[in-house]
Amino acid sequence: MRPKHLAMALSKLLPHPCTDVSLEQYATEGDLAAYWLLAVEQLDGLEGKTVLDLGAGNGVLGLGALMLGASKVIMVETDDDALGVLRRNIEALDGDLAVRTSVKKAYLGRDDVSTDGVDIVLMNPPWGVQKPKADRPFLDAAFSSQAGAVHLLHSGRAAHLEAMARDHGWQAEAILRTDFRLPATYAHHAQRRGSTDVMCWRFHRPGDARLSTENDV
Repeated sequence: MRPKHLAMALSKLLPHPCTDVSLEQYATEGDLAAYWLLAVEQLDGLEGKTVLDLGAGNGVLGLGALMLGASKVIMVETDDDALGVLRRNIEALDGDLAVRTSVKKAYLGRDDVSTDGVDIVLMNPPWGVQKPKADRPFLDAAFSSQAGAVHLLHSGRAAHLEAMARDHGWQAEAILRTDFRLPATYAHHAQRRGSTDVMCWRFHRPGDARLSTENDV
């Protein structure tokens, strides 16, 4: 699938409701999700893989992986409003795609989430702005899995990711840096729109590096 076509398909999904500031619900836009997922496809291959999407929101990452050929996508989300949107987005898919999805309501760090049989983990977790270390349960779940690769979008200022990955026996590669647009979703936002610097990371087992240089978008 071409980047433009994937971006258009993802942009047509019902948007993330972003109703709970405590969960740091900032939606990944369709064009960024498409560009990032095509990098994941190039590096690790999505076709025929089982993908785990942690903090799935409206499903933009997991459903994008499905469109790129993943055989099964497991989407984990805790917020009821987001789950409602996610299920509606799945229902709108072609039937052959919809049957390859699985949705689990779980609060990471409190509820158990199985990673058995997962090949790739995708996530844009909370960054810890509202609640310090809010990303730790997401990282722990991913780094404790037997997946071949973990792909993660995080603040460009995050300084703990490489060390935490190393402690779990993983290596890190920065695969792209870009701006993440932040609409004024919540009442405390002082401006209508803003942006912040983000990095997309690939974590892999030692000896399985695919990309050694960082790309800017």
